[in-house]
Amino acid sequence: MVLDSGAQVYEQAPPSPPASPSSLGHRLKPSDQDGTPMYPWPRSLALPLALSVSSALQPQPELQSFSELRLGQRGHMRRSESTCTINGTGRRGSSTQGRALPRQGRNPGGGTLRSAASLPHIAKTRKDIGRGSSRSPCMLVALRPTNMDHERDKFFQSHYTYNPQFEYQEPMPMAVLEKYCEASGQFIHQAVGIIEAVLEKFGTYERFEAATGGQLLTKCQIWSIVRKYMQKEGCVGEVVVQLSEDLLSQAVMMVENSRPTLAINLTGARQYWLEGMLRHEIGTHYLRGVNNARQPWHNAEGRLQYGLRPANPTEEGLASLHSVLFRKQPFLWRAALLYYTIHRAAHMSFRQLFQDLARYVQDADVRWEYCVRAKRGQMDTSVPGVL
Repeated sequence: MVLDSGAQVYEQAPPSPPASPSSLGHRLKPSDQDGTPMYPWPRSLALPLALSVSSALQPQPELQSFSELRLGQRGHMRRSESTCTINGTGRRGSSTQGRALPRQGRNPGGGTLRSAASLPHIAKTRKDIGRGSSRSPCMLVALRPTNMDHERDKFFQSHYTYNPQFEYQEPMPMAVLEKYCEASGQFIHQAVGIIEAVLEKFGTYERFEAATGGQLLTKCQIWSIVRKYMQKEGCVGEVVVQLSEDLLSQAVMMVENSRPTLAINLTGARQYWLEGMLRHEIGTHYLRGVNNARQPWHNAEGRLQYGLRPANPTEEGLASLHSVLFRKQPFLWRAALLYYTIHRAAHMSFRQLFQDLARYVQDADVRWEYCVRAKRGQMDTSVPGVL
């Protein structure tokens, strides 16, 4: 999932000194299993992307939608190693992974750095030019109710008869609510067909989850899998990865402090599902965005010139396919159930929706998750509606 599904508009990269011959050798290296080869990495960067720093050193996070990438100040960002992120090598000098690879540099602390010329240029968007330092949070982050835990307790204590009354960090503009308030039913028959096919094969969702998802992963296991995946894709150090228990979705790609940042939901990270999620967020959304910035249609004028529609609707479908394509049981269960839930939420209250999902999912915690995903943005969930 990419925060803010609006059109991704980029400015041309500012001119920079010619890259050294060694840096020109860096190219995007897709997985040997993933689709079409990508174009070379950009040869210059106005501002290199930084590696993650420890939480003690980080300023207050500044969230921004992935479709609204900006550079901020033109100065170089400090690169740092951290033992708690996939961009680190543990103790400096103690791991063979910290050795510099050919055509790569080493920072004074011993960590390996990719050449700046090998990193993607993420340019400032038109809408960001001239904008002040005061910014609102990303839409999907702002749409997480601030009182969700309290309302969850009240809902479960009422034996599922209470309609939560959600509060938000700041009210969502009516223009946004009106734009995304309609749920499509075009593919509802296909969604139900996928759900029923899973239940026919596995009996219940809980058995499907146990059989195809595997065990929940520890933080160390997640870091290990993410590190290996980024090494395979050739993008170690380019995407900061955070672990969270507060996400409504399985993962969210955003820009935090001018760096592409992937937040992963700890409660949904399972051994057979995690790499599919990485293919969705990094292998599709991030790499497609990097590749797009190198094309003549990278901005609004270019897309208009070539008659191209917004990329996100198609890209989201492709990313969903990538998330399950290499599984032993490639069922689009989650996408199908989310589609069904949102379609039903447009005509039901929260309480009614929760009861309706019982036909497919017995686990009350899972049903709560899907209902909140469909009803987020609403304050009074007793009325039909969806966002």
